[in-house]
Amino acid sequence: MNKIKIGVMGYANIAHRAMVPAILNLPNQFELAAIASRNPSKTNELAQLYGCNIFTKYEDILSSKYLDAIYVPLPNSMHYEWVKKALVNGIHVLVEKSLACRLSEVEELNNLALTNNCVLIENFQFRFHSQLRFVKDLIAAGKIGRLRCIKSSFGFPPFSDKDNIRYRRDLGGGALLDAGAYPLKLAQELLGSDLKVKSAVLNYDGNEVDIWGGGLLEQNNGNLFFQFAFGFDNFYQCSLELWGSKGKLFTNRIFTAHPKHKPELILETNEGTDHIVLEEDNHFENMLEHFFLCTQNRNKTTEEYSQNIIQSKLINQFKAIAHEK
Repeated sequence: MNKIKIGVMGYANIAHRAMVPAILNLPNQFELAAIASRNPSKTNELAQLYGCNIFTKYEDILSSKYLDAIYVPLPNSMHYEWVKKALVNGIHVLVEKSLACRLSEVEELNNLALTNNCVLIENFQFRFHSQLRFVKDLIAAGKIGRLRCIKSSFGFPPFSDKDNIRYRRDLGGGALLDAGAYPLKLAQELLGSDLKVKSAVLNYDGNEVDIWGGGLLEQNNGNLFFQFAFGFDNFYQCSLELWGSKGKLFTNRIFTAHPKHKPELILETNEGTDHIVLEEDNHFENMLEHFFLCTQNRNKTTEEYSQNIIQSKLINQFKAIAHEK
C-alpha cells in the first residue's frame, strides 16, 4: 500500500497539539508534505519544526501536485469552500467537525467526493478509541441487561478570548456545531443511524450564536432513546451513561481521552460496583489509520459518505425543531 502524502490547511491548535504529531507517528502510512498557514509569523517556525513545504496561501497548497490528502481544521464556515476545492483537485479530505454549516453543502461535497473517487471523513476521532469498543462489547455481552436509556453531556466553561471563532456566526460558530455534534454522533454509534430528533432546545443568552442546549433522539424502528446536553457556558462535562435493565455504566471522558489518559468506567449492578480502568489509546492515530485504510478500500469510503449525510441531517432536524419554539 502506498504512503499517503498529506498536507494541513490551517495550523489550528488541534493540528499543532494532536493531529500533526499523530501524522508523524505513522511514517509507514503518511508523509507530512506541506502545511498552509495564513499567519506569516509561523512560517519559519513551522519550516524548522517539520522540514516540509510551508505556504501562506491556502490556494497554493492545493495547487501542489504532490498531495494525496489534506487535513482541514479551519473554522466551520470555511469548510465547504476549501473541502470542495480539494475534492475538485482529486485530493482526499479529513475535515474537522462539523463538515459544513448546511445540509445542502454536505450533500454536495459527498456527491463530489463520490464522483472524484475521493475519501471524505468528518474527524470524530472518539469513534476509534478502544474505550468506545469496550462500551459496545459490554452492551453486547449483556452486562447491564437490556438497554433502556442513554445519556451524554459535552460542555465546558466560557472561552477566555471573546473573539474566539466559536462565538462568531460568520465563522459557523455556536455550541451545536462545535460541542453538540459529538453526542449526536455518539448516538449513531450506539443506537444505529435510523434516528430522529424528537425534541431540541438552543439558548443564545444574548449572543449571536447558540451557547447551550440539549435534546432527545429516538429510534425510528425501535424503542430506545438518547438524551443529551451541550454548551460553552457550563461546568465541564464529557460523559456517557448507559442505563439498562440490570445495571448502569458511566464514563466521564468519552470524547476527549488524550493519548496518555487511562479511561475510568464505573459499572453498577446488583452484584456491586466495579471501577474499570482501561489502557491508554491514541484515537488521533487510530482515526488516521482508518482514513488511510479508506483510501485503499472503497467500501469503507462509501460508508463514510452515508455517515456524513446522516450526521448533517440530524443537525438540520435539531435546528428546525429548536427554532420552532
